[in-house]
Amino acid sequence: MSEAQAVMLTLEEYATAYCAKDSDRLMSVFDDGEEVSMIGTGTDELCCGREQVRAVFERNFAEATATKFEWHWKHVIVTDASAVVAVTLTIHLKIEDQEIIVPIRWTVSLIKRGGNWKWLHRHASAAAGSQDEGTAYPTGVKN
Repeated sequence: MSEAQAVMLTLEEYATAYCAKDSDRLMSVFDDGEEVSMIGTGTDELCCGREQVRAVFERNFAEATATKFEWHWKHVIVTDASAVVAVTLTIHLKIEDQEIIVPIRWTVSLIKRGGNWKWLHRHASAAAGSQDEGTAYPTGVKN
């Protein structure tokens, strides 16, 4: 297995743990140290440290159930001891009786520790809906 494939397996492990609402398994994807961080799509989802990252997951699990992660475009950069993944995905969710799909963009920074790839940072974003294709900035945004 290539290092890029090993890195991508961590994303699969994350997705499996997330869909199972297994916060312990989910946190095992991240590095054991306190220097982990995450930026989510919510305006208040800016966190550092394992406790804060876990709290975001627990809130997400209380609000919805993910049923599937569908991977699309991806770019993986691997060096000896670090890696960066840029990927687009669709998360299929159930919120109460409603099924929705959420298109997301992720960047994940990883470090290799003891032969295993561990996440240091995950950034999630949604494309600006007010931005026309082929333009650099959203339109119609007013102060």
